[in-house]
Amino acid sequence: MFGSFLGAFKPTMATLGGRAWRIPWRLSKTRKANVRKRLREVDSVVDTLLASGVQCKQLDAVKDMPREAEMLARDKYTTFSRTAKNHRKGVHKVPHFTKRPIPRTTPAGF
Repeated sequence: MFGSFLGAFKPTMATLGGRAWRIPWRLSKTRKANVRKRLREVDSVVDTLLASGVQCKQLDAVKDMPREAEMLARDKYTTFSRTAKNHRKGVHKVPHFTKRPIPRTTPAGF
């Protein structure tokens, strides 16, 4: 009864992995472009804050991070993960990755 009533909001079967199977395996060209755009926007905000003369501890930490143009593709689109096979995980697999700051540097040795 409820299966036909809910339509698109019907829960997925547990045998298919629940929600996890809906996350794409790799980032599309559009999503990669959006990641680069967000990184450039963050860089411009940091430049604006530095030019205004504002000083704080977080701004000093962000100032030393690499800019979007200086980052490797590996650091732009993946992030460090202790549990992943190669200790790297696609940034799109991180919950709320568009709203959460993703570290621009990797731990030493990874």
